[in-house]
Amino acid sequence: TKGQREGVETQRVNCLSLAWSTSVRHFLALIVLFAVAAATAGAQPAPPASTPGEALFVVSGRGWGHGVGMSQYGAYGMANAGSTYDEILAHYYTGTELGPTATKAVRVLLAEGSRAVTISSTAPFTIVDSAGEKHKLPAGPLVLRAKLSLPTTDGPVNGISPLVVQPGKKAALSLDGRLYRGKLEVAALAGFLRVVNIAPLESYLQGVVAGEMPHTWPSEALKAQAVAARSYALANLVKGKPFDLYSDVRSQVYQGIAGEKPRTSEAVRATAGQVVLYAGKIATTYYFSTSGGKTASAEDVFGFAVPYLVSRPDPWDSASPHHRWGPVLLGARTLQSKLGLDVRVLDAVGVVTPSGRLRSLTLQTEAGSSTVSATQLRTSLGLRSTWATIGVLRLDQPRETAVFGSPLRLTGIARGLPSPMLASSPDGSSWTQVGALQRQTSGVASLVVEPERTLRYRIEVEGATSPTLLVQVAPRVKLVQPVDPTELTGTVRPRLRGARVTIERRWGTGWVGVRKTTVDSAGAFRAQLSVTPGSYRARVDATAGYAEGIAPEVEVAG
Repeated sequence: TKGQREGVETQRVNCLSLAWSTSVRHFLALIVLFAVAAATAGAQPAPPASTPGEALFVVSGRGWGHGVGMSQYGAYGMANAGSTYDEILAHYYTGTELGPTATKAVRVLLAEGSRAVTISSTAPFTIVDSAGEKHKLPAGPLVLRAKLSLPTTDGPVNGISPLVVQPGKKAALSLDGRLYRGKLEVAALAGFLRVVNIAPLESYLQGVVAGEMPHTWPSEALKAQAVAARSYALANLVKGKPFDLYSDVRSQVYQGIAGEKPRTSEAVRATAGQVVLYAGKIATTYYFSTSGGKTASAEDVFGFAVPYLVSRPDPWDSASPHHRWGPVLLGARTLQSKLGLDVRVLDAVGVVTPSGRLRSLTLQTEAGSSTVSATQLRTSLGLRSTWATIGVLRLDQPRETAVFGSPLRLTGIARGLPSPMLASSPDGSSWTQVGALQRQTSGVASLVVEPERTLRYRIEVEGATSPTLLVQVAPRVKLVQPVDPTELTGTVRPRLRGARVTIERRWGTGWVGVRKTTVDSAGAFRAQLSVTPGSYRARVDATAGYAEGIAPEVEVAG
């Protein structure tokens, strides 16, 4: 009936609509899947174009020392230019003034942890123990051990720790062969001895200044050093110990009478009692050898701000032999060893302070990145200062073997060094410059070359070269689409006469050799075989300084 036909037709249309709707949904789903796959593929990191080579790190710098406070060579230069010691101090310690100190004597640790010491005097001397017992001893040496046994006219007596050894008139005491002004305090502690020199502040300084600055320098520079040493000592007295100062670099190097020189002693006397003050307090007057042209702030170097220890221009220290230094060349393995790393260092980028010194060094290693502080870097590498630049030279190994006459882009790093040039050599004995490297702001550098034989390459700058990179070159091999089903032919460039050629046919996922032949004098080869449908290629053995060469595969149709 008509109604039945309409019902069947309606059902058929509905089925077609449902099928169409389902197909559209499937099609849209496929589009989404392809889009996701494409996006995912795009998000994958591209395979590296090359393998990182061995890096050379070129370290150059300025100055010697931490860079905070007074540059001693700067003081030398200012004095030669006519500045007085107070002007020198005012320049390096911003906003300070000179003032008096009431300190008369200091206690300096000379020895600690000794089993025995020898005290000597050219005149009779006196020892007083902690019980107030006084013992007079004749001129000559006295060996003391932990029992503090003292020779007297009535026989040996054990003194009660600590002992104070006082010199005779117009005489000085010697400790283990070194003379000191003032008194010596000897204390016994668990079988060991500690010796402290109790000396007038000015006598202590006479034994310090000549060791900190050459005594032949201008007197105004020596006076500035005397005041700086006096201020530094008093601003850094040791707390919680039975002494005030160390006799080494933990305070200042103190050499006693042996360290005195007439001109430095005169500078101490000429500035007696004077110290550097800031806001009424004695300033911590850091000093060092050479700034390199600008001092550093305490905040940049030590991590804390001090209002009078800020970066200052220092054009006067150019006479220093350490004004500029370097280059110091360090291989990647050497840098790894000195910094105590477990993996090879690939790159290094410095973070600098406003004064130009390094704050830290970020290292790229085979295991990732790590950061080394400038202080650790200076100590580990034995650098003169942290005002250093780290140049990097590195050539990377291409992933593919170069093909004769084809362009090849060599990449690497040439950062922090002027005018890097790429050079090549067939055997490493003589080098020819190829051209200037193209550099990005990141320091990544590259140059396209067209090697016609296996060569060694390196980056050259003044005073340094990168480690050598060997680039092997394969001959250009071409297999011709056959016109005769009984042979395959091809060419090899350069014309490697006599080189062995293997014709290979794809078998499953691999290749199987089916015929061997050789290259003729024209650089051609011909192999007689039954050419059946399939994929073929030609392989040329490594020979005459060339790497193995492989022709692009040729598909033979049925």
